[in-house]
Amino acid sequence: MAQPSAGPTPHPHLAARAKGRRSDRFLAGLSSATRVVFVSHVQPDPDSLGSMWGLAHLTREKLRKPTLLTQDGGIFRAENRAMVELLGLDLIQVEAVKRQPGDAVVMVDSQPGTGRHSVNGPVTAVIDHHVTPGNLSGVHFSDVQPEVGATCTIVADYLFEQRVHIPRPLATALLYGIETELSGFPREGAAEDDDAVGRLYPLADKDLLAQIRHAPLPRSHFDVLSQALRTAAVYGKLVFAWVDPLGQPEQAAEVVDFLIRYEDVDWAVCGGVIGSKVVLSARAARANAGAGEMLAQAVGHLGNAGGHERRAGGCVVLPDCSPATLTAVRGELTRRIVSVFGEGRTSVPLVGGSGRTLGMAE
Repeated sequence: MAQPSAGPTPHPHLAARAKGRRSDRFLAGLSSATRVVFVSHVQPDPDSLGSMWGLAHLTREKLRKPTLLTQDGGIFRAENRAMVELLGLDLIQVEAVKRQPGDAVVMVDSQPGTGRHSVNGPVTAVIDHHVTPGNLSGVHFSDVQPEVGATCTIVADYLFEQRVHIPRPLATALLYGIETELSGFPREGAAEDDDAVGRLYPLADKDLLAQIRHAPLPRSHFDVLSQALRTAAVYGKLVFAWVDPLGQPEQAAEVVDFLIRYEDVDWAVCGGVIGSKVVLSARAARANAGAGEMLAQAVGHLGNAGGHERRAGGCVVLPDCSPATLTAVRGELTRRIVSVFGEGRTSVPLVGGSGRTLGMAE
């Protein structure tokens, strides 16, 4: 059966951009490149993967340029691995890319200078939807739309603007990328996101989408959840869990995605130790929560943190891995997180037990 086309007519909300359209300016900035390399943030998620793939397809179709899709760090979450494997994304580790004269580097779902990537050297274009203190000086073209819920939405708009045929696997990737960014309640999305979902859904492979959503989970997923439930403590409207060791960085996000559904809290935060780092993830169950700003405030000078209104992440590098250092850092982080997100110093275990007062070892 022939695949439905992307449609001959751009959506009405794109009509206002017809003069000097962003997609035209994006392509113009790559016209002199001999190759286009797409990069994103560490541990790329579905939004960044789908966005890179969509822009690479646009570049090949309109400019006939060779492209490379890169992977910065590992991909650990089961659904994200399933997305790569089932849709056949061809990724190369970013550190293995040897820059060539004439290369143009396009950064997607991130920005230079944020500490969320390992990319060095000049960046030609940036496409993102995050509010972040990135350094865009020297970037030839940037399109940062914080009002939009997903970078995949911006990329889908480019493809529709340019009337480029969207293959079924790519439509599936873009749709799943948007879906993951808009998941949870309250939903963070805009009219542009809904438009993109409506136009991509008929083009996507529903069976593959279901397989990705329900990817088989490794035993470590349940080990981490078990430990998180044992350590989870409720401070007013905050539930905070600590996992040591954390199997993979993305498992902190899996913990808070689970804990935020507890009916009596507005906030879920998880801290987990992996190697010489503490990985942090936060979720909010209310609108306009400012989770990124609040987690950044809690982490302070100890490390880096940021994100969206309802979703945030951070990292603290340990000066050493001694038990004493870990205890001190854990205690300081707990106090800071409870001070910013919680209510008072007395906690109640989420599962069983009685109340306790915040102490040095927590």
